[in-house]
Amino acid sequence: MDKFENPEVAEVFNNYPKHIHQKMMFLRQLVLDTASESEDVSAMEETLKWGEPSYLTKSGSTIRMDWKNSTPNQYALYFHCKTKLVDTFKELYNDKLKFEGNRAIVFHQNDEIPIDEVKHCIFLSLTYHGRKHLPMLGV
Repeated sequence: MDKFENPEVAEVFNNYPKHIHQKMMFLRQLVLDTASESEDVSAMEETLKWGEPSYLTKSGSTIRMDWKNSTPNQYALYFHCKTKLVDTFKELYNDKLKFEGNRAIVFHQNDEIPIDEVKHCIFLSLTYHGRKHLPMLGV
């Protein structure tokens, strides 16, 4: 697992309940790995937005992730709702992923995460500015 550079982000992760902490850490690692594996993603910043771990790049749209007390058995990756991202994800992966409106991919506590599909969604978000004009984001 990559080391936290932002202590405020580390604190949020450390405060997740035990049953969800490892799952959130796994999602975080998927985001970090996807960014580091892509030549199209320049520096990425890990910070907090609205108190949620957030990942920002100059080439893409912000990704947030969180778990909420109100839905204790699920957690999610959040995307900017004014983009074509989640609509595109639904077209590609409606049979493999669960969605919340036009803003999130939702995971339940016992779900097995389809890694390749989630990493592809993360990649599309991290490179959104260069592909937003393309039909289906160029997929």
